[in-house]
Amino acid sequence: MTNPKQLSDYLAQGDQRSLARCITLVENGSKEAFDLLSIVQPNPNIPVIGITGPPGAGKSTLVNSIIYHLSQSKPNIRIAVLAVDPTSPFTSGSLLGDRLRMTGHFNNPNVFIRSLATRGHLGGLSGRTLEVVDLLKSAPYDIIFVETVGVGQSEVEIAALADLTVVVLVPEAGDEIQTIKSGIMEIADLFVINKSDRDGADTLVANLKQTLSEKMGAGSVDIPVLKTSAQEGKGIIELSNHLFTHHNSSPIKRKRMLINKGIRIAQDLLMRRMDQDDFSNKLELESQKPGFNIYKFVEGYFRP
Repeated sequence: MTNPKQLSDYLAQGDQRSLARCITLVENGSKEAFDLLSIVQPNPNIPVIGITGPPGAGKSTLVNSIIYHLSQSKPNIRIAVLAVDPTSPFTSGSLLGDRLRMTGHFNNPNVFIRSLATRGHLGGLSGRTLEVVDLLKSAPYDIIFVETVGVGQSEVEIAALADLTVVVLVPEAGDEIQTIKSGIMEIADLFVINKSDRDGADTLVANLKQTLSEKMGAGSVDIPVLKTSAQEGKGIIELSNHLFTHHNSSPIKRKRMLINKGIRIAQDLLMRRMDQDDFSNKLELESQKPGFNIYKFVEGYFRP
């Protein structure tokens, strides 16, 4: 079934099979996907929590623990997780590494977990994450987690999507604070020091707070730093409570997120309308001429 109106209706009823079908359409960039996205009604009040940080920080295990806690404390809560995984060089699909760590929730009808392949997209996200999040907001779910692929400082895209961005670190990152400061530190709304049962956790917390204080300056809003041990379930209750009580974005951030989203949709629509074969053929012909300049060619091609 690919009828956009039918899919939209099933989506609004929370049908997970229809949701999975919708996500596949969006990932493949089909015409039906754009028609579907034009009629769905995403709930803007559903919080999107971005989970990012370097590889090995325990992001998937942390999300797994949060799901367990929320499912037990709020039995009827509907949770969605998008785990953005690296792309397989053989199939161009997701390697499913993160989703395999959450198999304990597969039989829970109120938990939806989906892996998205980056497909070469930089920034720690899939190229279709924005659209898939809108589908989840239309399903509807009570809270949405987006876990990035874990590629380090290039993972700033999550800040344009999430209402609250959580940067997960481990005690071993203590000597890398200066490096982190110039990268993903700027996007954090909350820092989580995971695996805090290891040596060096308290030192990392102190160094991080000092670095944040120096960087943010007087009068700025303090960025919380929480300690967890996802494997042992420590600190998960405090973290979960924080996510629900502090996820509201400022009006300025919401405006910035909306503009970024609009630009992304406009770019996608322009690419759909462009005849790529015609563009490629003309580019190849023009490139053979003396004095060819690709910037002038592209500007001239799109000039009315």
